[in-house]
Amino acid sequence: MHEFLLQSSWWIPCYGLIGAILTLPWAMGLVRRTGPRPAAYLNLLMTVIALIHGTVVFRETIGHGSYPLVIHWLQAANLDLSLTLNINSVSTGAADLVTGMSLLAQFFSLGYMEKDWALARFFALMGFFEGAMTGLALSDSLFLSYALLELLTLSTYMLVGFWYAQPLVVTAARDAFLTKRVGDVLLLMGVVALATFAGTLNFPDLYEWAETAELSPTVSTLLGLALISGPIGKCAQFPLHLWLDEGMEGPNPASILRNSVVVACGAYILIKLQPILILSPVASTALVVLGTMTAIGASLVAIAQIDIKRVLSHSTSAYLGLVFIAVGTQWTDVALFVLFGHAIAKALLFMSIGSVILTTSCQDITEMGGLWSRMPATTCAFVVGTAGLVGLLPLGGFWALYEGVDTYWYGQPWLVAVLLLVNLLSAFNLTRVFRLVFLGPSQPKTRRAPEVPWTMAVPMVSLTIITLVVPFMLERLQILPDWSYLNQPAAILLILSGLLGSWLGATVYLNRAWMRPVQIPLRFTQDLLAYDFYVEQLYRVTVVWAVDLISRASAWFDRYILDGVVNFVGLASIFSGESLKYSVTGQSQYYILTILFGVALLMLWIVWPFLSNFSSLYSINLPSLFSG
Repeated sequence: MHEFLLQSSWWIPCYGLIGAILTLPWAMGLVRRTGPRPAAYLNLLMTVIALIHGTVVFRETIGHGSYPLVIHWLQAANLDLSLTLNINSVSTGAADLVTGMSLLAQFFSLGYMEKDWALARFFALMGFFEGAMTGLALSDSLFLSYALLELLTLSTYMLVGFWYAQPLVVTAARDAFLTKRVGDVLLLMGVVALATFAGTLNFPDLYEWAETAELSPTVSTLLGLALISGPIGKCAQFPLHLWLDEGMEGPNPASILRNSVVVACGAYILIKLQPILILSPVASTALVVLGTMTAIGASLVAIAQIDIKRVLSHSTSAYLGLVFIAVGTQWTDVALFVLFGHAIAKALLFMSIGSVILTTSCQDITEMGGLWSRMPATTCAFVVGTAGLVGLLPLGGFWALYEGVDTYWYGQPWLVAVLLLVNLLSAFNLTRVFRLVFLGPSQPKTRRAPEVPWTMAVPMVSLTIITLVVPFMLERLQILPDWSYLNQPAAILLILSGLLGSWLGATVYLNRAWMRPVQIPLRFTQDLLAYDFYVEQLYRVTVVWAVDLISRASAWFDRYILDGVVNFVGLASIFSGESLKYSVTGQSQYYILTILFGVALLMLWIVWPFLSNFSSLYSINLPSLFSG
């Protein structure tokens, strides 16, 4: 039975794809009489099967080694493109996290998308999403991982542009797709180069090659930068971070997955590439620098946002920046811990704000207030999600951040300061949102807001309970540190940073004058953060301007140079043809004379080099000879 479960593990990613295929008759409008709900139920059923199968395999792999599954996809000459899966406790645990989050998000969608006419199409895309992410969790091949990352990019494009009748949604989907394509193209260059150098794309073989590889500093630097470009785009890190903000135009249930496990998939691939990135110190340094810039910058930008979904999206970029720092410093355990704690808490936060958006039809936090008494389950979910995300004892976010603080405590204290600052800013930001949305006087849009229906409340309450029991899960898996070896100063500083951020968020008075201050310095600072340090405008005056200039120059060259040469050849052909038609007499002797004259010239052109050599050898003057 054990062997059968391991051999059939490759079915786990297929369940989501099967669910997506089964929903197509409803999504394409072939079945109309039953409504779209049967499609949703079929997709939910396949997700439940995937979760059960993955959980059973996870229990079988705890305490055991890795079990590789190799599927030879294409073999030709020396080329062997194989689809390799690695079945162990880490990969199956990640697959379980994906399927569990997908199940809760899809159940949540039944209530959130209940009145949407394209419910079946949405569930088809969610199944597609789930299959790609689960495959990434189990993949042990860079070739397969890159293919699945491309599927995630396509899924993101379709889900962000789900409500395609709105012009802003179409623009957001296009920008998200093109931004991620930049990283994907650079990653493809790295994949091709790595396949050339190592002769394989399976991760175990790549690790063996990396131990003895001898690359020049330039080659290793270019290879490392190309390999990290894809995860930079997938994880919304500077400078490819603008897409996650615009990606909030899609439905909220898709944002639940996108901000919890989709971005984590890009970081998961980066973690698996870490033994290869050691070859490039420049790439490792770039990871630390970009991660630090994104973690601090995105935390500051989130404070100035008034759109409740964009507040949390920038927070996602900040926490993924901490993961990049951990990978750049070669502490993958810290990266995995942060990914796990962030995924569960952030999914719960997006569920709670999805409930707020559905009942109030509003995303502006300045137009909300007083929801705690009207939406108690949603309020509890937001509070637990906030506590689980920031470093407040004893939830999962505290232990994840503590692992990082304890790791850098002695060797790299400046990274400890980065972690504490991000924790403080995140606590301040989320407390600010809680205060404006759930506390204070009721606003017109929140005065009669009811609690969400049971289809949304059940997954939200379930995830609230899961967030609360994460410490017990970590203790059961023997991941938490021993209390006798606890770094007490590090733990105290982490708790104080979270409490200080929460206190600042609760006490700083945010009235409408602060929302748009009159003082020039305050207004400049607010605009600087609200507009994401003007990165988009910087792109417009640099990258977009350069591309536009090159496009205009290319169009001019194509129109006047290339087309000019082609038109000149055409005109010359027409002119020569028009000229020759007057020399045609219809008499064969003239044609024969022309042929003989042409052949004579051709023969003379052929033998002329030999005659020249002969004349130089015997000092013969050919022109005088022919003239004589």
